Amino acid sequence: MVESTRDPLALMGLLQLVSPALPIGAFAWSQGLESAFELGWVSDEQSLREWLTGVLQDGLTVCELPVLARLQLAWANEDRAALQSWNDWLQASRESAELADEDLRLGQALARLLGDLELLPAAGWLPPRPAYVTLFAWLAHRRGVAVDDAQLGFAWAWLENQLAAACKALPLGQTAAQRLIERLRPELATAVGAANALTDAELGPALPGLALASALHETQYSRLFRS
Repeated sequence: MVESTRDPLALMGLLQLVSPALPIGAFAWSQGLESAFELGWVSDEQSLREWLTGVLQDGLTVCELPVLARLQLAWANEDRAALQSWNDWLQASRESAELADEDLRLGQALARLLGDLELLPAAGWLPPRPAYVTLFAWLAHRRGVAVDDAQLGFAWAWLENQLAAACKALPLGQTAAQRLIERLRPELATAVGAANALTDAELGPALPGLALASALHETQYSRLFRS
């Protein structure tokens, strides 16, 4: 029998962090996807797969995933300057008011939850306006989660949230959502590997379609989601 070297408490901590049941209100945001539905850019399973693949490759792979690794390292090294710098970088990379608001509100909600659980970092260590990824990195560090596991968990939570939004707003059944998960799972692993090969100078999202969809969502007449 082969014994696992993974810490079961760290694994459970990661599962708690990426669970849809985590009470931070992530279900209320679609990250521009609802606007893409309204505009007709995403209308079925195939177009949704293409949209998600594009956001993963040109967004998460060059933004949230590599920065998550840098933030987790900064927490481990108690590098206050790096924490503030990458937190600021994340906020500057948001291309619409809704995307920026989502990042801050999810960060605030996670900070409140961690405060209630007595899991916040020591006073003075949290940036004044912590981004969601910054808090995610902190808790992954606190739980002893390996960096690549934390990145996979973050990507998985993103995919689940996007598919949950699609199931609410599109005629997309649960079986279709599971097919998309099955097809995109290898792409999540590939994205983590690609993210960890990037230098600082190579980081930065390139998602003009998502940015436009998100900006248009701000004045969309009828909405289910906040972004």
